[in-house]
Amino acid sequence: MKKHPSQNSVDAYLDNFLNYLMVEKGLSKNTIESYSRDLQKFITYLEKNNRTEVFHLTNLDIMSFLVEVKSQGLSSKSTGRNLSAVRTFFKFLVQEGHLDVDPSINIESPKIRPNLPSVLNVVEVDSLLSQPDVKTIRGLRDRTMLELLYATGVRVSELVNLKLTSINLEVGYIIAFGKGSKERIIPLGDTAKHYLKEYLATARQKHRKGMTSPFLFLNPSGKKFSREGFWKMLKRYALKAGINKKLSPHTLRHSFATHLLERGADLRSVQIMLGHVDIATTQIYTHITQERLKKIHKQYHPRA
Repeated sequence: MKKHPSQNSVDAYLDNFLNYLMVEKGLSKNTIESYSRDLQKFITYLEKNNRTEVFHLTNLDIMSFLVEVKSQGLSSKSTGRNLSAVRTFFKFLVQEGHLDVDPSINIESPKIRPNLPSVLNVVEVDSLLSQPDVKTIRGLRDRTMLELLYATGVRVSELVNLKLTSINLEVGYIIAFGKGSKERIIPLGDTAKHYLKEYLATARQKHRKGMTSPFLFLNPSGKKFSREGFWKMLKRYALKAGINKKLSPHTLRHSFATHLLERGADLRSVQIMLGHVDIATTQIYTHITQERLKKIHKQYHPRA
């Protein structure tokens, strides 16, 4: 039989808080249910430790609760959501005059580990890029697109929107227009330059069908190659190469950045080439290289 909550217990204020979320904040039913579940978990923890009185709670109680839910295997993201529910609850109690001091103040949210993007290793990239049959018009175009994407790290939207005027083969660079139409210059490697020259001299002329187009990559109808077309093409060649990893058009962009950093490129240069406004966005790739080093250490070190 459930104990009736005392007047000053956390449980006694829960219904008022949930009603506040619905009426005052206008939150959805699903969001309110999520708050309720997280706070019920908090209440269960407090009851188990005989710490149910609101006025007696300190930030140590909340921190101990977070340690416990973390020990149960919850991710940092889920633990952070629990903390957010507790914070909102105590903020409500202070706002309504039930508490003078918020015990959740100064408790830092757990650091959420970034979702690392899927990348290919160098062998997988070589295998993928070697799949198109460059003796055919379509195969030469596909190989050129794949080589260019890996050589420059451009977004697929930037790749399919490249124009003839965006390329300088003599100096060896392309001009990409990223988010917000921001222009950046990215160097080309010798391999990408070789296939671009071949493509421009033969395949593009045949795909053009006598029509005039400013765009670099064309489909068999002479129109601009689409992002959807590239996605289908990439999946087809990945299947042929036997690559079973989660793959998207962004995978070669991620691989470009990771392989540069693994070989000693500085973060700022990679940021510029990728077109990231904030270097923190580029820093996710340092996590990938660190993870790779950990795996190598574990695999080969005699004491690992």
